[in-house]
Amino acid sequence: MEIRQLRAFTAIAEARTFTAAALQVHVTQAAISMQIRQLEREIGLPLFIRTPRRVVLTEAGEKLLDRAHSILRDHDAALAELAELAGAERGRLRLGSASAMVSADPLPLILKRLRKLYPEAEISVTSGTSEGLVKRLLSGEIEMAFVSLPVEARNIETEVLRRDQLVAIAGPRHPLARERVVSAFTLAGERLILGERGGNTRRLIDEFFAEAGLKPSVVMELSRQAAIKNMVAADMGVGIVPLSTAREDVEKGRLVRWWIEGARINWELGVARLSGGYLSPVCKAFLGLCREHFSAEANATESANGVRRKAPQRVGAAKKTSGARGGKKARAKSRG
Repeated sequence: MEIRQLRAFTAIAEARTFTAAALQVHVTQAAISMQIRQLEREIGLPLFIRTPRRVVLTEAGEKLLDRAHSILRDHDAALAELAELAGAERGRLRLGSASAMVSADPLPLILKRLRKLYPEAEISVTSGTSEGLVKRLLSGEIEMAFVSLPVEARNIETEVLRRDQLVAIAGPRHPLARERVVSAFTLAGERLILGERGGNTRRLIDEFFAEAGLKPSVVMELSRQAAIKNMVAADMGVGIVPLSTAREDVEKGRLVRWWIEGARINWELGVARLSGGYLSPVCKAFLGLCREHFSAEANATESANGVRRKAPQRVGAAKKTSGARGGKKARAKSRG
C-alpha cells in the first residue's frame, strides 16, 4: 500500500469519477485506474462499484477511506515538520561540554548568535567528562560535544577548535614562586591538584609522568578548572592546567605559572560528532559559528602574544633551574 495509491483512492472517493480524480492528482485516467487495480489486488477486495455515471464505495472502500485520510494527514504532517527542519525554522541541538571554561565563556555568545538564526530551535547543554560525552554521542543522546582531544573511539569524528599548552601553577607564596621553569621530578614531589580521571587532559598528564618514570602525589581530583585554580590559590597544592585558563589569574598575581622543563604537553579542544552522521541545519550552523569564533580567538591571541611567543621555547630549553632537584627529564608527545 503506497501513499500515491491512497491519494488516488481518496481523490476518486471524493470526486466520484476516475476522470475528475485523475485531474485532481495530476495523472492520466489510465494511470489512476492502474493504481486502484493494484491497491484492490493487494487488499483482496473491491473498493468501488463502477456505474456508468460514477463510482460508489464498497463496504471495504468505506472502511479504508477513514484510515486513508488519517494516514495521509500523518504523512503530510510529518513532511511539513521535516520541511520546517530543513528550512531552518525549527530544529534541535543537544550539546555536551567537557570544558567548564568553554561553557562559561564562548558558548553563551555562540548560542546567542545561533538563537537569532533559529529562534524556534530546541537547544540543550549538558556537562561531563570527554569519555562520558563520547559514550553519549555513540548512544545518540547528544548530537555534538566539546571534548579534549584526541578521541580514540570508532565512529566518532572530531575537529580541533583550540590548541593550548599545559603549564604548572602555584600560589604566589610557594617557595619556588619566583622560578620560571619546574622539572617533572619537582612536580612529582608536590601535592598535585589535577582534573578528574576520564578526561583527556588528565590522561595527557598521567602519560607525561609515566614517560618520565615518575609516580606523582595527587592529593585532589576535581572536575572543574576553576576549582583547581581556587585550591591552588589557597596553597593546597600545585596544579597543571591549560595556559589559557591560568593567564588572567597569573596577570593579576593570584597565581604563578611555571613552564614544565623539557616538555611541551599540548592540549587540544575539539568538537566531536558521529562519523558520517546527518547534521541538521541547526547543527551545521552551530559548527560554523564555533569555527568562526575560535578562529577569531586564535588570531587575536597570536596578535597579542606575537612578541612574547618565543619565551616558552627559551625557557623550555633550559637545562637546570633552582627549582629542579634532579631526576629524569620528562618528555611528552606533541598532540598538535
